[in-house]
Amino acid sequence: MRAIFILLLCLVTFLTFAEGRCPPGQYPIGDNRAPGCAPIPAGGGGAAEGPRATGRWIKTWGAIATSSTGASGTVTGEVKKSDAAKNAVSECASSGARDCRVSFTYKNQCAAAAVPSSGTPGTSFGSAATEELAKGVATKLCDSRGGRGCDVVYSACTEPKFEAF
Repeated sequence: MRAIFILLLCLVTFLTFAEGRCPPGQYPIGDNRAPGCAPIPAGGGGAAEGPRATGRWIKTWGAIATSSTGASGTVTGEVKKSDAAKNAVSECASSGARDCRVSFTYKNQCAAAAVPSSGTPGTSFGSAATEELAKGVATKLCDSRGGRGCDVVYSACTEPKFEAF
């Protein structure tokens, strides 16, 4: 019986020092010259934490308002479509036009307006991922509607806004 007691005491002592005197949740690293402790890895059972977002990108709106007198107003970078439309009409009206209406709105992209030098009159609008592509869309639409010598008179892109958490 005494032998079993001594064996258990030795086993408990061995288990106590098996962690190399590291605190719970850590294991020994290094050797006798440079001992240390490191955290025990979580072990793949749970989801690993990756990078955390510091904010979010908010997509913005742009709008183009026109008048029968030829006046126009443009705006980009508005968070709400209604604000973009209202501000474009306001800019158009600030030149003295009284019949300004929203002709085109776009979100998180680029837009362009093209007018013909002859042929069927009217402004053609196009939108795309880049300003160059939007210009191409507007010009092709102007040509397909019977315009000749279509020129781009406006182009711009909406830019997202970063909102930090």
